Amino acid sequence: MSWMKKTALITTVASIAVVGAACGNDKGGSASSSDLKGKIAIDGSSTVFPIMEAVGEEYSMEQPDVDVTVGVSGTGGGFKRFVVGETDLSNASREIKEEEAAEAKKNNIEFTKMALAYDGLTVAVSKENTWVKELTMEQLEKIWLDPNIKTWKDVDSSYPAEPLKFFSPGKDSGTFDFFSEEVLEKKDMRKDVQLSEDDNVLVKGVEGTKGAIGYFGYAYYAENKDKLKEVPLSAEGKDAVDPTPETIKDLSYPLSREIYTYINNKSMKDKKQVADFVQFTNENAGDLAEEVGYIKMPQDRYDENAKAIEDAMK
Repeated sequence: MSWMKKTALITTVASIAVVGAACGNDKGGSASSSDLKGKIAIDGSSTVFPIMEAVGEEYSMEQPDVDVTVGVSGTGGGFKRFVVGETDLSNASREIKEEEAAEAKKNNIEFTKMALAYDGLTVAVSKENTWVKELTMEQLEKIWLDPNIKTWKDVDSSYPAEPLKFFSPGKDSGTFDFFSEEVLEKKDMRKDVQLSEDDNVLVKGVEGTKGAIGYFGYAYYAENKDKLKEVPLSAEGKDAVDPTPETIKDLSYPLSREIYTYINNKSMKDKKQVADFVQFTNENAGDLAEEVGYIKMPQDRYDENAKAIEDAMK
């Protein structure tokens, strides 16, 4: 069963216990040679979830007595728990907001941001949509803001009068925030949008509706590319660019971004299993990200993570 199909079996508020057999593997080793015990609580972004699920599964093979749970309540939902000290790590498809950081400070939660991989937020339509070849960023903004645009013909007179239906991550999602900032310039999205914190719900909605348009992390498109059609995007008079591993990595795709996990520094200092897991994550996240459909960053970004982690442990 593929990782995306496995993910579809859980709800966005569920958490999974990542457990495994006590056997070795060929990934980078954990920081400690001794067996560790205890729990590690992780929550947050559904976009980042596949990476951290994969990391957790690999880690459990090295440290089977460490119980790693990964929740998927969305970036905002994860930060709500993280800033009051309920979780050790918080997965995020955007950077922490000022008000979230302020709440963490109020609760004496110091944290370290760790970049994991590159993602390209992918705009997708149904395979039945034969008319859309590309969209400008300006068209994309207008589609998602103007309630008077009701059919594809309202977008372009050469398109058919097929009713538009919209699928978007929910407001607790970092992907929603990123789209709102990068595409909508923080204006309010139109009201007739179906929201869900579960990216698999969005994929199914777009797949099953001829006039649909939606957006989600690249891995969800890559896993379902036989069911969906991605829309190339053009910005500032440039040629339209497809989301691909190459265009996301070189940042030529307009909606390329980094995705993160945030670490509670006290957890890292006080819990040996958390410190070990964090180092293991930084050593393996890039390769595992590529296995689940995201793009590994240049090595210097992981070196920067290692320095930040070292500084936080002092």
